[in-house]
Amino acid sequence: MNVDARLAELGIVLPQAAAPVASYVPVVVQGGMAYVSGQLPFIDGALVTGRLGEDVSLDKGTEAARACGLMILAQLQAALGSLDRVERIVKLGAFVSSTLEFTDQPKIANGASELMAEVFGDAGRHARSAVGVPVLPLNAAVEVDAIVAVKPD
Repeated sequence: MNVDARLAELGIVLPQAAAPVASYVPVVVQGGMAYVSGQLPFIDGALVTGRLGEDVSLDKGTEAARACGLMILAQLQAALGSLDRVERIVKLGAFVSSTLEFTDQPKIANGASELMAEVFGDAGRHARSAVGVPVLPLNAAVEVDAIVAVKPD
């Protein structure tokens, strides 16, 4: 499967890979695996901020998680040269800024999870965690990181 063709078929244009906001690298490739640092949700160039259960709706949170997934793909493309090198999405970790009463973190994480399945098919199905946290960097509503199996050059 050609991933660029699949993205075009889905009408997906990847964003520019974001520069790190602190002292880390966006992706480390080691031993056939790519470890993608947590990515924040930018939609139309603006960071989605706030907390689920307070001032961010379920739909907006899910859209934010999808935006994190798009940034993960952009970071992988920048690091690997081509998304065709992705063998499998192994695991996503979703962090959802939420109130104590909000318990739908898995529904939010589905925004990123469903994107990976759309793009990579069965190779996009993965293990996952979805965790509620009181605050994220820059007041982001969601942050998602990834572990990805990669094919050799």
